[in-house]
Formats: sequence, structure tokens, C-alpha cells
Amino acid sequence: METALKIRRLCLVEKKSISEVARKFQLSRTTVRKYLKDSQPPGYHQKQPRPRPQMEPFEDQLNAWLEYDLTRPRRERRTAMRLYEDLQREGYTGAYDGVVRFVRVFRQSSTRSTDAYVPLSFAPGEAYQFDWSHEMVDLNGVTQKIKVAHFRLCYSRKPFVVAYHRESLEMILDAHMRALAFYQGVPRKVIIDNPRTMVTAIGVGKARQFNARFLSMMNHYLIEPVACTPAAGWEKGPGGEPGVLRAAVAVHSQTSFQGSVGLERVAVHALRDAGSTQTPAIER
Repeated sequence: METALKIRRLCLVEKKSISEVARKFQLSRTTVRKYLKDSQPPGYHQKQPRPRPQMEPFEDQLNAWLEYDLTRPRRERRTAMRLYEDLQREGYTGAYDGVVRFVRVFRQSSTRSTDAYVPLSFAPGEAYQFDWSHEMVDLNGVTQKIKVAHFRLCYSRKPFVVAYHRESLEMILDAHMRALAFYQGVPRKVIIDNPRTMVTAIGVGKARQFNARFLSMMNHYLIEPVACTPAAGWEKGPGGEPGVLRAAVAVHSQTSFQGSVGLERVAVHALRDAGSTQTPAIER
């Protein structure tokens, strides 16, 4: 799915030729055309991981060796060939390629990234930010916790909020569609935290595995999702937190909102207090 997003962005947004993209990803031009025709990537999905009967009895031993090698100077660490020869002495009868794949996966997962700090600046239409806040409000005389989805354009700082009773994936998808309709345009990137509803696995550095349905929406709109490093909220830049909008919601937390438009009024009050000149249609 991520490859499909990259291919579609290069061709449809950056106007790269099909031949150029095919060479970049080492794919045929026919395959690239399939990606462009349909936002869902072609191919099959492996239902179960491939069995490794020859390697499985030796995985613990190989892991222990690799962990030990991490404590040694780089030039003294064993190569995949050396590890393969050592495993053969332990009784391993499998192929050398199996050891190479195992070592590659281990080293990729144990690579340590170098921290770097870059001043944040955004061009018009480059990115927008998304975050949640939880607020207590009075709806029909009953104090309830609501979930408020916060959006903000990174360049103009223009806000948008929409309130829900839940924080499920369906609410996230609906909130993004409403925000893009409100902004009357589609930025190139969205900057998010790492909620489980959107990010299913966190890898090394910026490597992420996104929820398939969320990624499908990003693929449809040609938006690149960018997840912040855990505990590094400054990567969002100014206004990355709900901030003024959240304070505005809190101000009205003691106000009683009646009827089916209660959540709408919460969000509209927040937008007005934050200085927004427009009030969008909010989930009812």
C-alpha cells in the first residue's frame, strides 16, 4: 500500500513519467499503470508467514550470537558467512540464504537512528496537523466525555474542529473528509502522532506500518502520512497541540448544550473563540 502511495504521488502530483517511476521501483510499466488506475495495489496477500523448518531450531542461538556481536567493535563482528559456518557446526543443514535473511532482518530492527533537529517551516499547502483531545461537556443536562478532532494548516495556522462521542477509525476517516472539505483543498502531507487506530506498528526511526483503511484514504487523496517520533511532539511545529482550540472547548465545558446539535455547538464555539472566520458543518 505504501508503494502504491509513493507511485501515485510521483506520477499524479510530481508529474514523473511512468517509465521513470518504473525504473525507480524496478517495476514494469504495466504494473505502474495498474497502480495509477486503481488506488488499491495489485498482487496477492500472504495469509500466513512462510514456515522456516530448517532455521527455527537455531533462531535462539543465532539471536544470541547477533546480540553478543552488537557489544563488539564493528570490525570484529561476524559476517553472515561466518555465522552460517558456525551454525553448520551446531547441526544446521539449511541454506545460506536463510541465514542472510535472518541476519538482515535482525540488523534492520537493531539499527540505531541518529537524532537530528531541523527548524520547521512549511510552504502553503504543504501539510496539515491532526490530533485528538478529550473534553467534558454538558449535553442535555448530562456531563459526558467527548472526543474532539483538531486540525490545523501548518502554513496559515487555520483551525478546524469536529466533535464525536467516540475515537474510532470511522470517526477519524469522517473527520479528515470534513476537514478537507472545509479547507477546500488537499495538502500534500498530514502530520500525526502514533494512535493505534492509525499506526499499527512503529519501526526504527520514521518507519511506520499504517492502518490499511487509513492508508487507503491517504492513497485516494494522494496525501503522505507522516508520524512523529514517540515523545517528540515538537516535530509538529507551532500549534501541534490542540492549544487554543482545546482551551476554548474547556471554557464552554460548563455550558449546557441541548438537542441533537450539541456536539456541533461545542465545536462552533471553539472555532469562534479561536478566531476562525468560518464555522463548518459538524457531526450531528
